[in-house]
Amino acid sequence: MVNITRAADLTMVGANGGGWVAPVGTAALASPLAQPTDPWQALGAISDDGLVNGWDEESQQFTPWGLTSPFRTQITQSVRTFSLTVWETSRLPVMSLHYRIDEDDLAPVSGITKFAETASPVPDRRAFWFLVIDGDSYRGFYVPQGEINERSDVTYKQDEMSGFEWTITTYPDAAGNTVYHVDKIPATPADPLS
Repeated sequence: MVNITRAADLTMVGANGGGWVAPVGTAALASPLAQPTDPWQALGAISDDGLVNGWDEESQQFTPWGLTSPFRTQITQSVRTFSLTVWETSRLPVMSLHYRIDEDDLAPVSGITKFAETASPVPDRRAFWFLVIDGDSYRGFYVPQGEINERSDVTYKQDEMSGFEWTITTYPDAAGNTVYHVDKIPATPADPLS
């Protein structure tokens, strides 16, 4: 009879987590559980939808004459994304990201912040750090170069929290990497029947 093995401690629930942003070129944190410090800035409260790490891949299949299934597949596009909704829409780093405006241009004058949105936005790449925590386990994602390439509509309504919903596309660094993973997960136990 087949022995089915299961280990609950090898699962991951995004029970808690956070996100930070810094200028491109900012190094990854030396310790994943250390509190990020300047130049890292918190994105603040993230909606209870959490963080979505996405893959967008396309491939080309090569099927030889006389066969009905491919004998080779070549990946032609592989894009990594992170999606989240930030709720602290008045936090300066969040406003800076959403509107592609330097934080210095958002500084209040006499208590009032004024800015204009351009009809010709320019690229706005930044470094990102995301941490997902589940008890003693965690997953960290360092994005050396990322940019918000999708923004949702923002709703201002009495019974709904306003938020900025983003999809961040990752770009390769000088080493050709888009995302660096730092995970603390329990060791997989040996199969008792092996």
